[in-house]
Amino acid sequence: MHIEDGILSPRAWGMWYGVTAVFVYPGLLEIKRRIRENLSYKPFLAMVGVAVFVISAMHLPVPVTGSCSHPCGTPLAAIIVGPFATAVISLIVLFFQAIFLGHGGITTIGANDFSMGIMGGMSGFLCWKLLRHFQAPLWLAGGVAGFVGDVMTYLTSSFELALSLHGHIPLVKQWMIFFAGYGPTQLPLAIAEAVFTAAVLQAMYSRRPDLLPGVAGRKKAGKLEKLEMEG
Repeated sequence: MHIEDGILSPRAWGMWYGVTAVFVYPGLLEIKRRIRENLSYKPFLAMVGVAVFVISAMHLPVPVTGSCSHPCGTPLAAIIVGPFATAVISLIVLFFQAIFLGHGGITTIGANDFSMGIMGGMSGFLCWKLLRHFQAPLWLAGGVAGFVGDVMTYLTSSFELALSLHGHIPLVKQWMIFFAGYGPTQLPLAIAEAVFTAAVLQAMYSRRPDLLPGVAGRKKAGKLEKLEMEG
């Protein structure tokens, strides 16, 4: 997903910076509002950012695409702190990875954030919300969110590459060629991310349900209902 400098044209990476800004701006406003409401949100957000940095730094090079394959951590982050805040976190993470680890580039931060922070985070978050709405088990909702968010990240990254580089080859065909280059390494990583996301959410539910938005209330309600039945 870490597209390097020099692969996308200036027109392409400029466009992705603009698209990403549409999501980052409301994320900044949300973060500012939540910090005013709860001072503990700021260090918690920083902790989630560190987790995304570490998870997404574990990468495997993909020679076909001039990029790399790795887990994202953004589906999990979006569930915990929200999808718009995750877009901001991912932007910061990608900047430091480009500067200190040589993963990705400065010009491509917009494109990389759109694929990992926005599409990866939001698709995972929507899967989580939908499955929980239909009362799916927490581990299943979390696992599907992790898998879908991971795969969507690479579908988006492949599309970004194809849109900029397809030349005379039909866009959709070039898109699938790039995604096929990611597939052998990414699909196993997507399964691993599904398991990891499910495990972390299940552990948080058991130990700190107050950190999971919309879950703490359900757990308390379930306990009260159980006590009433026992009484």
